[in-house]
Amino acid sequence: MLSTLQEQLKEVVVQSLRESHKSLKEFPPVILEIPNDKKHGEFSCNIALQLAKPLKQPPLDLAAQLVVSIQKNIKASPINANVQKIDVVRPGFINFHLSPQALYGTLSDVLAQGENYGRASFGKNKKIQVEFVSANPTGPLSVAHARQAAVGDALVNILNFTGFAAKKEFYVNDEGNQINILGRSVELRAQELLGEKVEFSEDCYQGDYIRDMARIYLDQNKIKKAADLSAKADHIRQFAVDYLLDVIKKELDDFGVHFDVWSHQSKIGTQGNIEAVLDFLGEKGFLYEKEGALWFKSTDFGDDKDRVVEKSDGNYTYLTPDIVYHQNKFKRGFEKIINIWGPDHHGYIPRIKAVVEALGYDRDDVEVLIVQLATLYRNGQPISMSTRRGQYISLREVMTEVGVDAARFFFLMRRISAHLDFDLELAKKETPENPVYYIQYAHARIYSVWDKAKELNLRAKHADFSLLNNEEELDLLKKIGQFSGALVLCAEQLDPYALVNYLHELATIFHRFYDKHRVIDQDHALAAERLALLDASRIVFANGLRLLGVSTPKKM
Repeated sequence: MLSTLQEQLKEVVVQSLRESHKSLKEFPPVILEIPNDKKHGEFSCNIALQLAKPLKQPPLDLAAQLVVSIQKNIKASPINANVQKIDVVRPGFINFHLSPQALYGTLSDVLAQGENYGRASFGKNKKIQVEFVSANPTGPLSVAHARQAAVGDALVNILNFTGFAAKKEFYVNDEGNQINILGRSVELRAQELLGEKVEFSEDCYQGDYIRDMARIYLDQNKIKKAADLSAKADHIRQFAVDYLLDVIKKELDDFGVHFDVWSHQSKIGTQGNIEAVLDFLGEKGFLYEKEGALWFKSTDFGDDKDRVVEKSDGNYTYLTPDIVYHQNKFKRGFEKIINIWGPDHHGYIPRIKAVVEALGYDRDDVEVLIVQLATLYRNGQPISMSTRRGQYISLREVMTEVGVDAARFFFLMRRISAHLDFDLELAKKETPENPVYYIQYAHARIYSVWDKAKELNLRAKHADFSLLNNEEELDLLKKIGQFSGALVLCAEQLDPYALVNYLHELATIFHRFYDKHRVIDQDHALAAERLALLDASRIVFANGLRLLGVSTPKKM
């Protein structure tokens, strides 16, 4: 595959640098990138630009000198047949143009590896825990949670495909003030249903689902009088948590997101575990008392201020069980922790990194990914959302309106650091304007050609693809060969967006080829090679869509 050849070329460049500049003790990392303009070849290297200043030479001259050494080393290596030309362009880029033979080798790799094409050992089996969604069970999942779910699920799929040992985890915040408010909200609605006049405070949850839960609670427990609700607060609260957790699990299951682990704050953040971790931090000298409260010296670890872990009334802050939870993650053997949070948690990052360092771990072993919010649009107008008052579009509603495939894909259509505008009307269109339809249609087109090929008893060739030599065929081969590189880029950036972008580009190149050339040709030898090219395209579309959690229809 092209990613292997890319690495081999990089090694040649490094070897050539050492030979041509022996006096240079250190040099910048050698990076071969894919040029935006295909006339610059398959790979481009800017090492001459980086070395121009320290070596005090014009980058064009440096590049020309280096190319002489590179060409000599390539001729002496097994990859010689794969490199057609090396040239230098201003202001000093070295461009590598591959031979068709290199692209044919990619085609053979795809056909041989099938569902495993694109797999890599990049992650070296590093154990990673990815915690995402982790919504308080106080209501159905919102659009914000939906985007986090799509991102987290796709990211873990990609990490595992590129050689990591990653696990998906949902942390259930089943204790604390929000849970108490939930229980009180359901209790008030239950009293109202039984004829009592009640007043809802502003902080209560007021969506219709609260009234539905109250009705179900009354029916299940055969309660007919408001007086029978007395002393039931704890029972109502637990019922509400369990009920909404079941709702959340069902929504995620229908969304195609399946967690490896469900952790509960009530089981991890126990009194005993909290006391143990506070004793540990205290023994290390990282805690102190002030104004009757217990403080964590988070400023010792880069935070902007120290943080209270136990308030003067004896209650713990939100941070305290999180300290226990992060210690628990590392104790389970994970080498890297990835937390996927919403933008409202951005200020929480320094204190979590401080906690991790204070516990004796490397602060860089915890990574916090902030997934920006998504705004839903219908008929060009944004839909306003308010979780507490229940006036919002839920994940369930989005799935019902546009389908799981479009929902998942659209939530991934921007980098996680960018705000996402989700056009509900576009997501429902069955036209090339709709990106997920455009990609799935490419996959389905391949099956329609296969059906015709079977009728004519034509089969794909699996070796010697020398008839694939026009521009559209070679462009498609090149793009297919970039699949593994796109996946590694996702793993490096901890963002599935590069795969989304890659699949759309692949679909564009595929449709261009398909619209210009007949696959089922009178020349059966050419048809057999083009069928192989389609089979390789199908494999890459299927592997990519599967990692994103999107289906691969055979007919559309």
